[in-house]
Formats: sequence, structure tokens, C-alpha cells
Amino acid sequence: MPVKGRCHCGAIQFEVGEMPAELTSCNCSFCVRRGGLVAYYKPGQFKLATAPSRVWTYQWGDYLVQHHYCPVCGMGTHSEMPGFESGQPDFDNPRIAVNARLFEDTSWETLPVKHVNGREDW
Repeated sequence: MPVKGRCHCGAIQFEVGEMPAELTSCNCSFCVRRGGLVAYYKPGQFKLATAPSRVWTYQWGDYLVQHHYCPVCGMGTHSEMPGFESGQPDFDNPRIAVNARLFEDTSWETLPVKHVNGREDW
């Protein structure tokens, strides 16, 4: 069942194919400051319902990850990245990291959370 989400002001809206089985909390410098809980999806499972030109992007470091946010309210909505399951960038298996705290359906609050040590592993 599709799950809708949006930033605080509603300027950026999106939809994912289903509620994830688990969420990820990361302690890297970016994720700690952003404060989101991440749900990962394949690109085909994510639909941006807002014109891409209305979404702003932040990149840093190696520029492998595009962190998207709302230019009006500042909410970080999603990020586009290669897969990193092997510890190295896998450009053949990209994924979308969605801030699950922005889902309109709040049943995400009951999902298990996997903690990733991004501070030392990235």
C-alpha cells in the first residue's frame, strides 16, 4: 500500500510503494544534524509528486550522495545515492533514502530501527 509524505510546509510531496520493514538511524556528521530516520527504497519505489525544479540539493565530500530538501521550510526529504551494501559505492544498484519522519502514516513509529556507525565506517 503506497505511503505519502511531505515536508513541513507541504511544498515537497512524495510517495513510496510501501511502508519499509525497518528504519535506519546513522550517526555520521550529516545524519546526526539532519535528525531523520531513513527508509531505503529502489528508485522505482519512490515518486516525487513535486516538480524537481522545486527541490533543492546539497552535496559534500565525495559528491556521491544528493541530499534533497525543501527551499521553503528546510526539511530534508530524501537522498539519492549508489548502494553501499558492500562498503563501496555500487552505481548499478542506486537507492533512495527517505526521511520516514515525513510520512503521513505514523505507523513507522513501531518499526525496528537499525543503528549504523556512519561516523567511523564512512
